[in-house]
Amino acid sequence: MSETRDKTPLGARRTRQRLDILQHLSSSPDFISAQGLHARLAQAGTLVGLSTVYRALRDLERTEQVDVVRNEASGERLYRKRSTEEHQHYVICRLCGRSEAVDAAIVEQWASHLDQLTGFSNVTHTLELSGECMDCDLEGTAAQRPVGAYAGQPAGGR
Repeated sequence: MSETRDKTPLGARRTRQRLDILQHLSSSPDFISAQGLHARLAQAGTLVGLSTVYRALRDLERTEQVDVVRNEASGERLYRKRSTEEHQHYVICRLCGRSEAVDAAIVEQWASHLDQLTGFSNVTHTLELSGECMDCDLEGTAAQRPVGAYAGQPAGGR
């Protein structure tokens, strides 16, 4: 496995596999699971182990190069290359998985002042917003699928 001498801020090696992972994330506008990314890499002929995908995603998250949301139904973490330098929050359609960035400046301001209010330090936060997008609502998909089940999941199970 060849690697360059460049290091990420956390010291993880910049291997060809990691660069392929980042490139695949960059080319997709949608959030994707580690397993889904692993499958796409395999389809493209990139041989990389699932554990390598997880490690690379962990490092990309730590260096704030990806946004991460949680699939409401399965609890699975989904990843997407960060499109801006700013931390973003998203509302996710619980039926089809479509995402939309939302302005959550008030949450950011509140979280940044919590240390003064509580005495805690290094405060972080997680904000999860989900709903049903207009397309799914108009299609009537909402009545056919349980809360938290994405379109790719069977209607009967979580």
